[in-house]
Amino acid sequence: MILVALGANLPTAVHGAPREALEAALDGLAAAGLRIVARSRWYESAPVPPSDQPWFVNGVVLVESDLDPAAFLALLHRVEAGFGRVRRRRNEARVLDLDLLAHGKTVSGGEDGGPVLPHPRMETRAFVLLPLAEVAPGWRHPATGRSVEALIADLPSDQAIRPLAEGE
Repeated sequence: MILVALGANLPTAVHGAPREALEAALDGLAAAGLRIVARSRWYESAPVPPSDQPWFVNGVVLVESDLDPAAFLALLHRVEAGFGRVRRRRNEARVLDLDLLAHGKTVSGGEDGGPVLPHPRMETRAFVLLPLAEVAPGWRHPATGRSVEALIADLPSDQAIRPLAEGE
């Protein structure tokens, strides 16, 4: 089970508003050979940590792929770059953010140059956990064994997030 978080809070010249860019990113992931098994609805969330940048549109997909974690992350970065994503600093506004949340039961600190898995900040972010629970109810964190439902119960109450209605 491979879990990917998608987010955007800036429009793109080609795809338009963040929600439309995320829909196009799903098409891009499928065109790159990933099989999307399940997808959450879209959520609108305040930036974490709080800032004056625009709110994000976020979601999570469950995908299948034969790629190892490092190759999978490289593919995500290529898709981001194709949308004009330039990485300058952490937590900045962006046209597309694709985060590898979990790759099966892999637990890695990134010491071999590969990705840190599971994603190191996912446990504290409502914009990741709420949509993750939609695509993988009962999912357990590979390092801690805690369920997504338990992680959601422990979220801080100060994260503003709401599901978007269809067409919103």
